[in-house]
Amino acid sequence: MAMQILVAYDGSEMSNHAVEEAKAKAKEHPGSVIHVITVVFGTGPVTNAAFMRNIGHELAEKYESDMVQVRTEIEEAQLTAVTNVLVGETNRNPGATICNYAKEHKIDLIIMGNRGLGGVQKLLLGSVSNHVVNHSACPVLVMK
Repeated sequence: MAMQILVAYDGSEMSNHAVEEAKAKAKEHPGSVIHVITVVFGTGPVTNAAFMRNIGHELAEKYESDMVQVRTEIEEAQLTAVTNVLVGETNRNPGATICNYAKEHKIDLIIMGNRGLGGVQKLLLGSVSNHVVNHSACPVLVMK
């Protein structure tokens, strides 16, 4: 039976493993669609919401080339891919954006890394996977 599989992608080694796992799952379930999303948001001590949205949109443009590369890799494996760069709300855990996307697109399985890119982001992204595990309406596979 075909599945809707969501990969939360941030360019880290763990998210690349998540893409590979999604490809394997999709091959087991012919007709599956792999959704790959990146959630970006402006961060920092700035309180001007419009300014933060602009930063988020600039980051979204930066990640678009990554999405093209990931989509091409999935399609070269004869699988169907949908990619999106979403601008999250600055006062909200990106995990909420991931869970909302999953609900809106009737996702059957979310695959993501347990930690993302280094530094302060590592702490934030660890909390993202925790949020998704605790709030998702569908199963979540966390890659280690």
